[in-house]
Amino acid sequence: MKEEIKKLLEDAMPLVDFDSDFLFAELDSLGVAQILMLLSEEYQVPLGLNDATPKNLKSLDSIVRMVEEKLSAKA
Repeated sequence: MKEEIKKLLEDAMPLVDFDSDFLFAELDSLGVAQILMLLSEEYQVPLGLNDATPKNLKSLDSIVRMVEEKLSAKA
């Protein structure tokens, strides 16, 4: 799932380094909104402002964890 999410986000946002451990610091509000929207549409999970935290968007691993938690809560 990690590679799938990475490809989805890199295709949409080619200038962002998704391998960074400080990903949240590289994002502006539009970038955060775009990530949440893309993942919400792709995985059919609700993602909103409450999910736009430095903890959830710190790195690619934390983004994957957030999506996995939303998927397991949905099931």
